Amino acid sequence: MDVRLLSAVAEMGRAAVPDIAGRLGMDVREVAARLATLSTTGLPLMVGVECDQQGIRNAVAAAQQWAAQNAASGPYPMAPGQYSGPHSMSGPYPVPGPQQMSGPYPVSGPYQVSGPHQMSGPQQVSGQHQVGGPQMAHPQQPVAPAPPMNSWGPPGSAAWARGDQPAAPAPAPTGKVGTKLEVNGMSGERISIQLVEVVDPADFLYTAAGYELPPGERSVVVHTELTNHGQVPFASLPDMYLELVTKDGSPVTKAPVSMSSRPPHRMGVQPGETAGGHTVYVLNESTEITAVRWTPQPGDQQRTLLWDISDL
Repeated sequence: MDVRLLSAVAEMGRAAVPDIAGRLGMDVREVAARLATLSTTGLPLMVGVECDQQGIRNAVAAAQQWAAQNAASGPYPMAPGQYSGPHSMSGPYPVPGPQQMSGPYPVSGPYQVSGPHQMSGPQQVSGQHQVGGPQMAHPQQPVAPAPPMNSWGPPGSAAWARGDQPAAPAPAPTGKVGTKLEVNGMSGERISIQLVEVVDPADFLYTAAGYELPPGERSVVVHTELTNHGQVPFASLPDMYLELVTKDGSPVTKAPVSMSSRPPHRMGVQPGETAGGHTVYVLNESTEITAVRWTPQPGDQQRTLLWDISDL
């Protein structure tokens, strides 16, 4: 698997980890872990990270604010040594489970304790019961723990801002053949993609390039152009995740072939440049195609572009 991974990296030269994973059909996390390990073996390989710095700062600030609010509404702070048991807490997140106080007088529930066994930290809470001196506190009725909150959400979404429900993705920009649609790339690039042409069927082009079609299958060729309007280079392959969408919503991924008469896309588009290329697909001759879909990485609903070709 490492040899296959390195072969792809050598061919691509420079690429994002999701692009490499998509090309090889591997899990992004496995690719990242393998590349990080391989980079420590002396190979001429560097694994880097790029991000929207302000976006990451905003996400971290939102997560810290949420953690602080949860800490304020959860178990009361305790001095070191006052908490023991199988579920010790670290950090601002409450951990459900038995919470036995050390010492001869275990206390649970919203009670204020005074006397020689007083808890350190904030002690004033709402409630009708107070325990004074070395007495046993009345146990509180058990309360079901709140469901865990997902503070981050899916990549590229704003679900980290709230945990009660996932953020609904905005509708994908939609066009027809000839339409140019705009979107922001993974690194903040301002790009537009134009669906120039769809050739369906393209069997004559496929066979002219020296390929053979199995019985019952046809080929489709899609011509697109990507323009980089920003100041950040678009480092990926423009049609890495360009798909055909069938009538039942199933995706058809591109075939690993290229034609000299219809040149493929090349890796990367510099600021101010426009790059075009052709993508080839092979599918069942009876399959009905309704749309062409572009995403920068699998499952990225925030940056999806869609062209309706159902009338072709």
